[in-house]
Amino acid sequence: MLKPLLDPDVAETAPTSNVLTGYDELRLLTYIRLLDAAGENADWREVARIVLHIDPAKEPERAFRAWETHLARARWMTTSGYKHLLAGGAPH
Repeated sequence: MLKPLLDPDVAETAPTSNVLTGYDELRLLTYIRLLDAAGENADWREVARIVLHIDPAKEPERAFRAWETHLARARWMTTSGYKHLLAGGAPH
């Protein structure tokens, strides 16, 4: 398994694969931060700016798409993705 990065930049959209990816492994902490923010009903614009490093005032569509897809991926991690972690991580 790859060591998660503390505060990485993100792609415009999160992976949609049914298997864990290296991208997911590197962004596990980002996913946790997104889940925490969602649990606190944080405004998506603030989350995009702080967690995803995308300014929603300058790039609103990109910021929303990144927030939406990465939050969906974070939720996938809680229902399916974690099983891949328990099995040793993403195939390399």
